Amino acid sequence: MNIATVENSILNYSPRNEPVFSYVPDSPERARLEATLKRMAGEMLDMPMFVDGREVRTGKLDEVRMPHDHSHVLGSAHTAGENEVVAAITAARAAWRDWSRRSWIERAGIFLTAADLLAGEWRQILNAATMLGQSKTAHQAEIDSAAELIDFLRFNVQFMLHVYAEQPHSASGTWNRVDYRPLEGFVYSVTPFNFTAIAGNLSCAPALLGNTIVWKPSANARFSAHYLMRLLMAAGLPPGVINLVYGDPKVVSDVCLGSEHLAGVHFTGSTAVFNNLLRTVGGRAYRSYPRIVGETGGKNFILAHSSADLEALATAVIRGGYEYQGQKCSAASRLFIPQSLWPRLRERLGDEIAKIKVGDVRDLRNFMGAVIDERAWRKHDSAIAEARSHVSMKLEAGGSTDMREGYFVHPTLLSTTDPQVRHMTEELFGPIVCAQLYADADYVKIIAHIDESSTYGLTGSVFSTDRDAIAQASVGLRYAAGNFYINDKPTGAVVGQQPFGGARGSGTNDKAGSMWNLMRWVSPRTIKETFEPARSYYYPFMQDPQP
Repeated sequence: MNIATVENSILNYSPRNEPVFSYVPDSPERARLEATLKRMAGEMLDMPMFVDGREVRTGKLDEVRMPHDHSHVLGSAHTAGENEVVAAITAARAAWRDWSRRSWIERAGIFLTAADLLAGEWRQILNAATMLGQSKTAHQAEIDSAAELIDFLRFNVQFMLHVYAEQPHSASGTWNRVDYRPLEGFVYSVTPFNFTAIAGNLSCAPALLGNTIVWKPSANARFSAHYLMRLLMAAGLPPGVINLVYGDPKVVSDVCLGSEHLAGVHFTGSTAVFNNLLRTVGGRAYRSYPRIVGETGGKNFILAHSSADLEALATAVIRGGYEYQGQKCSAASRLFIPQSLWPRLRERLGDEIAKIKVGDVRDLRNFMGAVIDERAWRKHDSAIAEARSHVSMKLEAGGSTDMREGYFVHPTLLSTTDPQVRHMTEELFGPIVCAQLYADADYVKIIAHIDESSTYGLTGSVFSTDRDAIAQASVGLRYAAGNFYINDKPTGAVVGQQPFGGARGSGTNDKAGSMWNLMRWVSPRTIKETFEPARSYYYPFMQDPQP
């Protein structure tokens, strides 16, 4: 969509969610994806950083490998030292002078152009990059690096208009208005490996509001980050607005957080890292108080009532717990199941888990790929081994691991009689789901336990056909999940439909995919214009009393 089109339509702009392609056999999108996968896997990509619109190569290289075929090198990324990070900050500050003053129509036009490019010729490039570099299946890539990222780019324009439209009342003879200024400084965008859409949104959302960005992606998502940056440049993003740097997280963060010009941090990652970031920022002085927006960890639950639909519940456990190898902030990892329902659910889950195909995501018959790297694999392998030997735990299904060719962890179902085991309290971020049973009569008690037993508050769901039971869970778990689902899995939030984020130890709950997130990236200025200003200080009450 070009700028002229935007000018004619923007005030009535009403986006729709991007359709999700099916990739069924013999479909044209499947053929295009498979051809793109083959081509990109056969290349050796040189990945420079992008600072002030220029490619920056340092010669300090990190290899990028496929998680599902770790002997296969996709390319090498040039990494930053302090000098390159300082250059990125300098470029962001220089670009801010023009970008912060540009018309919102022009800014919107660039990101809407990026959305249209991604919906077209760039779709399978971003999908293939996400599949190869992050081991997502075709469906998981499609709903992430295509549909969700397109939705962020389009819906954020509508959300921006909602922010700008919020204006004060004007009394007779005056005009009051709010100028939604970009933050004064640069925004540091720190993005995770698990969602290409999150990587795009954390950089593009503040930029849409007129801010400039230093972007550090996860080391495990550099492949898709490279192509995403090229997409934005193809859409006409000016130099210096978003500056992409690879490098050691400590080196990049120390320089960015140490700059007096830090205006904000847009973060998705672990709770521990975010807490350290807060401590660092809290101990330093800046030109303005930085806006800190973070989405962090989760220990997400599925609660079943005795009236739950067994088939729907089993499907939610499998999709909510094992899609993308459980590497979603929202993935289900805690089950609370009534004793009357458990024998049938355990049998159903065991049968389905045994059928799940795990392997190279280029084989589109696979439901799961590999976990992201060796460190993650060893963490999950250790957790499964611990469960096998723990007196209060039982391995109910799955549990096999193999890292000879790829970092494969098969879907694993555990049960426990000890609610304090780490499998029920610690975010493992893998395909490991643990069930705790409760007496059917203790439904209200288990609701209280769920609310009190985790430091997190991201997502959760309840399954029941009893409306009273649903109401009890909705009230009792009001603060246990920022995204709460009724008779559905606790994953798969859609932009414009379920704004995403949680509180407690899960972040600042600024709801990505909504106007609430965009409001964090502006600094309002109130302007009052008086058409007939007072020309005397004298008030009527000051008159002398009549004799």
